Amino acid sequence: MEVTSIQNGIIIDHVPAGTALKVLAYLKINPAKTKLALIMNTDSHLYGTKDIIKIEDEDGNGPSVDLDVLGLVARTATVGIVRGGRIVEKKTPTLPEHVVNILTCRNPRCVTTTERGIEQMFHLTHSERQEYRCDYCDEEAKL
Repeated sequence: MEVTSIQNGIIIDHVPAGTALKVLAYLKINPAKTKLALIMNTDSHLYGTKDIIKIEDEDGNGPSVDLDVLGLVARTATVGIVRGGRIVEKKTPTLPEHVVNILTCRNPRCVTTTERGIEQMFHLTHSERQEYRCDYCDEEAKL
């Protein structure tokens, strides 16, 4: 299989195998309206297998990717910014200390569940386990 290089855009590499569609959903990237290539379950020296997401951006401004969200759903991913067919910058997402409106609280009695318009806010309590807890009720979040 051959996937050509992109001229302008981003390459999200080292995405855990089989999770590229989940990453696109969390990043709110609509595959039906975005020029992109998904390479799933390809060989990786570091991880055995991985997914790669290439997003073409023809105007050259670069599509925006929320690194906090990416750090949350694909911790091992790297982001390469491509201009003129070359990677000009590499970014590595980190696990965010605080997330807003990415996770939702599972507690049916939480104020975020019972009241409309309240932001879903979570804080990191354990980085190794990627454990987040609700700022309002302290319920553990699940991805």
